[in-house]
Amino acid sequence: MKRVMVIGVSAGVGKSTFARRLGEKLGIEVTHLDRLYWKPGWKEAPAAEFSQAQERVVQRERWIMEGNYTSTFPIREPHADTVIYLELPLYICLYRVLKRRIQFHGKTRDDLTEGCPEKIDWPFLRFILTTYRRRKKKMNERLARYAAEGKTVYYLHSSKQIEEYLKNV
Repeated sequence: MKRVMVIGVSAGVGKSTFARRLGEKLGIEVTHLDRLYWKPGWKEAPAAEFSQAQERVVQRERWIMEGNYTSTFPIREPHADTVIYLELPLYICLYRVLKRRIQFHGKTRDDLTEGCPEKIDWPFLRFILTTYRRRKKKMNERLARYAAEGKTVYYLHSSKQIEEYLKNV
């Protein structure tokens, strides 16, 4: 396990926390895609800049990249040897998104660019609600393809499985 993609069904599933803990255990630097994508003030990075930043990371001998950004999967997929997919129920994802909004009120989380204080709005919640089931199906198809390509794939679908995995890695 040298080049790891940590992906998930939704915001709030725990990708950032999981990746950080995995990185600490393995001694591998973690790249949070939200940090590459968001500029201060919640401004989006230009697509070319976002892609180039990922291109630089995948050239490293060892890396963990967490985040979905499915449009740039083709940058990471060919280089990854391991894919870890987190899928928790929708209500848990929504609860965690709301919880972190309260927990980090007025602050920037470690997995975001400085100058992007925690926020939540209706379009973001609607995105989570309307894409969850469709994304779940697409991710399962993607995971089957990764396994067929010879990548090591882990599908973790409960908090207990996630904790067990981290304990035993």
